[in-house]
Amino acid sequence: MESFYSEKHEHYLRHLDDDKTSLEYMMSEHLRMGGVYWGVSAMALLRRLDDEARKDNIINWILSCQDPARPGGFGPNAGHDADITATHYALLVMAVYNALDRIDTSGMVQFIASLQREDGSFSGDHWGEVDIRFAYCALSALTILDGLGSIDVDGCVRWILRCMNYDGAFGPVPRAESHAAYVFCAVQALALVDALEAVDVDRLGWWLCERQTPSGGFNGRPEKAPDVCYSWWILSALASIDRAHWIDGGKLASFIHAAQDEEGGGIADRPGDVPDVFHTFFGLAGLSLLRQADLAPIHPVYALPMDVVRRSE
Repeated sequence: MESFYSEKHEHYLRHLDDDKTSLEYMMSEHLRMGGVYWGVSAMALLRRLDDEARKDNIINWILSCQDPARPGGFGPNAGHDADITATHYALLVMAVYNALDRIDTSGMVQFIASLQREDGSFSGDHWGEVDIRFAYCALSALTILDGLGSIDVDGCVRWILRCMNYDGAFGPVPRAESHAAYVFCAVQALALVDALEAVDVDRLGWWLCERQTPSGGFNGRPEKAPDVCYSWWILSALASIDRAHWIDGGKLASFIHAAQDEEGGGIADRPGDVPDVFHTFFGLAGLSLLRQADLAPIHPVYALPMDVVRRSE
């Protein structure tokens, strides 16, 4: 068994926001809700969510990110406009903390439903950008909130299937290049509404398996460098279409282990690079799916610990 630095990862995650005056902290202001989700979920996978004071602070901060101009919606930081991605992240963190009763769930359903367009797709916010990530966020959040009846599910499925390419994979919008991260969004969105029968899972599974490089890591598109985050995007999609056994899980686990920072903790995009919270979470998520480290089991569709999903059902 390769070395897994659980305690160092915990230390890294606990001290991510120690220096709030750093340039890095200020430059990532618009990513803060995502960072909180990645950090909290990583700690949950490590089974280290035992700081009640920190929990209360995070919940109160999330509530401060509600957008008064768009009830039910959350922005990526306090004072920012609400968008569907930040709203989804906020919901997931509140689910991890078993605090869904602290948010206006009916308002959140209405906010998300208001972002669906006539062609079935979803905008990310009131400015109108569309891609398949927002469809996944909508279907994931509304499934948790028992709010699928508020949208045109069939229309959304039809739009997602328009994003499918000749190779069996999916791009961000119709007629766009296939990309593994968007495949995750498409597959899991379709899984949420029992529509995976519309996908050629063998063709898609083969495209995903071809993303494994000689290093063991996955790339997101042909001829690109491997990246730890695709350990999650691809492996979870393969798990949902029952094709995870088609890849070399041992080599993938070795690639993730090699990307750990042995001294300060955290996981980088690839071995030798600087760790960050995004790749730390997705590296841990990949190892959890592979069962290659002492981590809480993770749900391949929601990217939440299994115990959180069972509690929310």
